[in-house]
Amino acid sequence: MSDVDREAPKVRIAIGSRYDHIDLIALVVDDALTRLGLDEDARHWVGIALREAVANAIKHGNQQDPEKKVEVELAVDADQAVIRVCDHGEGFDLETVEDPLAPENLLKPSGRGIFYMKSFMDAIEYTPRPEGGTIVTLRKRLSGKRDTPDQAEDH
Repeated sequence: MSDVDREAPKVRIAIGSRYDHIDLIALVVDDALTRLGLDEDARHWVGIALREAVANAIKHGNQQDPEKKVEVELAVDADQAVIRVCDHGEGFDLETVEDPLAPENLLKPSGRGIFYMKSFMDAIEYTPRPEGGTIVTLRKRLSGKRDTPDQAEDH
């Protein structure tokens, strides 16, 4: 696949903050990643991380307000797929997120989304938006090689 072909799929989609839109976003991004040549296994893990990022944007960012949008963008930067998930909420402090692997948190039903995103992606960044909200940037090498959870870097 030539570099020109790899740059072709660029995705921008905005949804109201409703969970039933997550499947649509995952399908559109998976199609673009397929066209970029990402293998099925890597697309599966990216899909899980993407679903977590969008669900967090809906629940924690936008407080499930269907009038507030979640924006998702997929672009290619060199040899990486870059997915940005933006919400319009109050933002959050990553330092206040509890470690889901801590003994006191193992049985809690929530708190694993960020852990999954870190485990399945090559890099993850959180940026506060000046106008309010958070941008979560997920990066995945297009080679299809996936770090295992114990190799993933904390970003």
